[in-house]
Amino acid sequence: MDGVIYHGNRLLPGAKRFVNWLKNENKKFLFLTNSSERSPRELKEKLDRLGIHVDVSHFYTSALATASFLVSQRPNGSAYVIGEAGLINALYEAGFSMNEINPDYVVVGETRSYAYEKIERAVNLVRKGAKLIGTNPDLTDSMGKDIIPATGALIAPIELATGIRAYFIGKPNPLIMRHAMKMLGCDREQIAVVGDRMDTDIIAGIHSEIDTVLVLSGVTAKEDLQKFAYYPRYILPTVGDIADLGKE
Repeated sequence: MDGVIYHGNRLLPGAKRFVNWLKNENKKFLFLTNSSERSPRELKEKLDRLGIHVDVSHFYTSALATASFLVSQRPNGSAYVIGEAGLINALYEAGFSMNEINPDYVVVGETRSYAYEKIERAVNLVRKGAKLIGTNPDLTDSMGKDIIPATGALIAPIELATGIRAYFIGKPNPLIMRHAMKMLGCDREQIAVVGDRMDTDIIAGIHSEIDTVLVLSGVTAKEDLQKFAYYPRYILPTVGDIADLGKE
């Protein structure tokens, strides 16, 4: 959502017009975010504050996708979590318990309470057999004008110290895209993914064989496209331009 709908606490140009167009045209839509930090309710409340009003059912996070995947693999399992309330609550609601002694999984998401002690514990738990899971592979995230470390960067020390590669649930993993398509109840021919990141949003759409729309309001500039071996189907300045195209 950051870089597409808003930057930090600032609504991006055209975002409100785009969401109004979705609602007026009775489009099915999801805000599909790689962030695991906030719950759908918190994301809804943030959009409310920015002047966009949608139901909580329109939000799907990598925390929810992670919880769904883990419960399908190990019902009533346990996890040691390095993350915030959105991730912890999603796991609790899926029937998982928190466990610092012998968990089935070590799960890492975005957090501002990163500490050496937590890394040390996670490393030892993974070395003892816990499976290492990342909510998403993003190395950085944007917070307004600032760039901050994201899950991929936070989990890297654990991977390096254990020699174990994490399994990431969020985009570009097609798993989260399949979950989203089921929630929308649509075939892939009826769906487009809109995003500002080539390495997660656009490649996720390509992997899932759905149309891709890159907006240049976030981390990707037009000159960055030459760095990638793949290309979005559409490139637009903002999401508001999608609404304008839809009226033509």
